[in-house]
Amino acid sequence: MPIILGIDPGSRVTGYGIIEQNGHSFTYLGSGCIRAIAQGEDLATRLQTIFAGVSELVIQFKPDMFAIEQVFMASNPDSALKLGQARGAAIVAATNAGLDIAEYSARQIKQSVVGTGAADKTQVQHMVKSILKLPGTPQADAADALAVALCHAHSHDSISKMAGQVSKTVRGRLRK
Repeated sequence: MPIILGIDPGSRVTGYGIIEQNGHSFTYLGSGCIRAIAQGEDLATRLQTIFAGVSELVIQFKPDMFAIEQVFMASNPDSALKLGQARGAAIVAATNAGLDIAEYSARQIKQSVVGTGAADKTQVQHMVKSILKLPGTPQADAADALAVALCHAHSHDSISKMAGQVSKTVRGRLRK
């Protein structure tokens, strides 16, 4: 039963979500936000906060898998660069712990969880709440991170099934 840590990166607020996968069902283990928005903090300090926060999550929950949302090209290049640096801080924390990194586009994540790549934040929150049977609606950044983890679980499941089918086909050919 793998534990998956999903990250919705941000240079000021980075969402995280942790789930455990048991076949086609999921158990919610935790979610929240790493807030790197203290008044007057420079970008380097915020990146260190993200790195430390993700490192602490890895120690606390001991995930087997790590998934993160890819950078989308925003209309503001400066924002896209800062987002990329926040992703980098989270990825280095996971890599230092020996975790493989999986990356998904926002469209892939929404498609996997809601059924449409054009879903809005409230639809993602609703579906995450429903899939994980949560008593309340998670905060938007935490819901997005949980959606990243769910997307990875679904993708990992599909890849495993395909690998199993290929393996059966190869074994069948070897027997002939």
